[in-house]
Amino acid sequence: MQSLICDRTTMDLQALPIQVQRLRMAGLSELPRLRGILSKAKNIVVLTGAGISAESGIPTFRGAGGFWRTYQSQDLATAGAFERSPSLVWEFYHYRREMVFTKTPNKAHYAIAEAEANLAKAGRKLTIITQNIDGLHQAAGSRNVVELHGSLFKTQCTKCKDVRLNKDSPICEALRGKGAPEAGATSCDIPHEELPRCRNSECGGLLRPYIVWFGENLHDEDINSAEEVMSECDACLVIGTSSVVYPAAMYAPMLAERNVPVAEFNLEATPATHLFMFHFEGPSSETVPEALRGICDN
Repeated sequence: MQSLICDRTTMDLQALPIQVQRLRMAGLSELPRLRGILSKAKNIVVLTGAGISAESGIPTFRGAGGFWRTYQSQDLATAGAFERSPSLVWEFYHYRREMVFTKTPNKAHYAIAEAEANLAKAGRKLTIITQNIDGLHQAAGSRNVVELHGSLFKTQCTKCKDVRLNKDSPICEALRGKGAPEAGATSCDIPHEELPRCRNSECGGLLRPYIVWFGENLHDEDINSAEEVMSECDACLVIGTSSVVYPAAMYAPMLAERNVPVAEFNLEATPATHLFMFHFEGPSSETVPEALRGICDN
């Protein structure tokens, strides 16, 4: 059966009917009302994007100044780029992996993880659906995480399709010390046989990052998991996402259309802001912990 969410990714955000009271640019004075809603919710969904990780120092490699050497993410995050030069693409992802190893979750990550644990004790549930690939939610202690775009720390064999967790540093000896991000850095053109290889016996195929690249479909198991938690959701937080990357951009608007309270946390308004009950501007490491404070006390 085709995904309802995927079937609706072309929906015009401006055309969605507004079914619930929405406060554009809600100030901190609205936090108690949001807490009241969250304190009664049984199945909270937290949608996160690059903004929450940016506060931990994770670059996006998109937009002005978002370059690795002379490339942006969309130049290297494609199956075609990997086919042309797996060495170059692995240098890029090796750099990103090693950089993330040096970063830590911020207060927003920890607040979400703490809320998840406390809600579980009360028989309630919080699930994260993230577009991020950095694993910072798990590093903060979150367990219910759907990684829509994959993970820097998983690999997939291009031959046998085996997927497994890999936190080796470096991921292979040939990449040690490689991946310098400066524009003048020289690509090392590592032979294919020295790049990360499958560890399954009798396979040894070339590994690729387990990441959904531009032009690829989301993994079926992740879409199914997202749809399941969306169907049960009775309150939603949208944190650090631009609401323009599909299909994730449709998740919160579809909840709002069902009269599910949605609170957006961002540094600025997004194309979907007018659809939501709450909108809080400011660093998520400040606003999110305040929003989640005390919601498990009842």
